[in-house]
Amino acid sequence: MSDVRVAGSGLTAFGHSPERTSRDLFAEATVTAFEESGVPRGDVDALLYGNFMGELSEHQGHHGPLMAEAAGIQAPATRYESACASSGAAVRDAVFRIRNGEDDVVLVGGAERMTNLGTAGATEALAIAADDLWEVRAGMTFPGAYALMAQAYFDEYGGEHEDLAHVAMKNHENALTNEKAQYQSAIEIEDVLEAPPVSEPLGLYDSCPISDGAAATVLVSEEYAEEHDLDAPVSISGTGQGGDRMALHDREYLARSPAAREAGEEAYTDAGIDAADVDVAEVHDCFTIAEVLAIEALDLEPIGEGISAARDERTTADGETPINLSGGLKAKGHPVGATGVSQIAELADLLAGDHPNSEFVDDATTGVAHNAGGTVASATVHVLEVSDR
Repeated sequence: MSDVRVAGSGLTAFGHSPERTSRDLFAEATVTAFEESGVPRGDVDALLYGNFMGELSEHQGHHGPLMAEAAGIQAPATRYESACASSGAAVRDAVFRIRNGEDDVVLVGGAERMTNLGTAGATEALAIAADDLWEVRAGMTFPGAYALMAQAYFDEYGGEHEDLAHVAMKNHENALTNEKAQYQSAIEIEDVLEAPPVSEPLGLYDSCPISDGAAATVLVSEEYAEEHDLDAPVSISGTGQGGDRMALHDREYLARSPAAREAGEEAYTDAGIDAADVDVAEVHDCFTIAEVLAIEALDLEPIGEGISAARDERTTADGETPINLSGGLKAKGHPVGATGVSQIAELADLLAGDHPNSEFVDDATTGVAHNAGGTVASATVHVLEVSDR
């Protein structure tokens, strides 16, 4: 099988751009990805593109060929939808296509336009990633769902809102140097604890923002990278995917993420590593409790101990295993279809020494990207490793 290399990536700024279409955003991200990779557009064999709510936010389906046109390529193009894990699923298939020799160059990306819907409209659109029959019609929203998960965690393992506040503060601190981040401002524990409640025990600063943005990355085979003398030191060495029951009331656990654990175990096995080898991770912190559940599912923290990881500085920038040095979804932003690929882009830059926060992981060789859909009914995990220095 061919080694899959990250040749180059591009991100738009994440934030509030209601006047911009997703095709406009994606076009911008791909310009940077092609420039950074040094790969000609004509060499692209396929486009795999993640998007969740295009029909609702832009009255636009059939995104694949539209985004191929925006990217300036002529290649087969497919849209992937797995809620917030849409482009993570696209990355996984791109890895398989390159490994099995079907393609040498795959453009993977995603975009979402959300702020034009307003807060109520975006909340309603996001809710369709839950079970409509048993959750949405009963008034369930994702802040409410994650609040239930947080309370279940507190009840089973202990912890309190102040522990979650340390997650938010950490990720805002990490985003200060990230020029693409939606929030480049520090917050204090008191800001989180005194913020307006969204759904108890979660408040405003426990929640990621509604975001517009796009991400793109050019993945190539090792043979293509060598033949074209590309500077592509980071490879995707492991991939995994897991699933869980859609509705919370049908699950065995509320305070754990079995889908993420399944995806992580598969990705670790695929890469030939275990959790102890992971130096840095980008995880899906759509809410502060989600980061806690993610790092436990990935075995980066023991079950029941992830709640104290940020407070005790085990996951801060200079901690044992830095988590979300990009700022995470919490501060970087969460344009749903773009998030999975943006994690790959940030992590590849961190490992290659090209990220503003690379100084905190200058000896790192192994990273993990965790992308989750809904209340983690879907999850993908990818292992990235430095192949060449």
